[in-house]
Amino acid sequence: MSRDAIAALEAERELVLALIASLTPEEWEAPSDCAGWRVQDVVTHMASVFHQIADPASMPASVSADAEENAEVPVTARRSWTPAQVVAEYEQWSTTSIAALAGLQDPPLADTVIPLGNLGHHPMHLLANALVFDHYCHLRHDLLAPHGPLVRPPLPSDDLRLVPTMTWMLAGLPQMCAGALGGMDRPVNLVFDGPGGGTWVLQPPGADELTVVEVGPAARAAATVTSTAHDFVCWGTKRRDWRTQAVLVAGDADYAASVLDGINII
Repeated sequence: MSRDAIAALEAERELVLALIASLTPEEWEAPSDCAGWRVQDVVTHMASVFHQIADPASMPASVSADAEENAEVPVTARRSWTPAQVVAEYEQWSTTSIAALAGLQDPPLADTVIPLGNLGHHPMHLLANALVFDHYCHLRHDLLAPHGPLVRPPLPSDDLRLVPTMTWMLAGLPQMCAGALGGMDRPVNLVFDGPGGGTWVLQPPGADELTVVEVGPAARAAATVTSTAHDFVCWGTKRRDWRTQAVLVAGDADYAASVLDGINII
């Protein structure tokens, strides 16, 4: 199960509360690294996701299958809110939602698979991991420098946060990247150094036409890609091209590039 994700989510919540308490009016309005979103909009997004988990009726019924389009709906609806209103929503619904997610860590709910649009179909216990991933991305890669506008000391990038984040990313990769990775015909090893790290192998699609993620390495992989888990959050979500990051490729570089270009985790 994903009980470690609950502890990580509680820790990330504390980081968010401390960060938003320090924001100046100018920083609330500053453009984030999420295209079209201010700092306030990113915090609004995190608050509204918590709200939707604890109170599904808060999400409009006319949603699409696209997770990114759906994320825009509550942000747009709250764009005229004051920072104080955004903070209040985050404070209230993060607490309620984390408690609800903790209740999804035991069978039968934990193993119940639900559809999440273009994120794929996932067991309910992984929802906590998805929110840890979401917080990790937004805080470190969208809000804080060097990519975001907020100049603050670096936030923790440790096993507590990165293990649940990597669990979500690797669980979601086969379904989220099915079309782009459908042409794989040889395995590729992924080696992630540092906190949250380990070695996995992407195997060519099976009968279900989905790439298979296994604990690796594969002895006869076409290529081995080495990065850190922290950087993978950045380039694995297309926030930055992997070529601009500290990504090392050994083996068939062209084939590895075609695989890396196909990875886009939401």
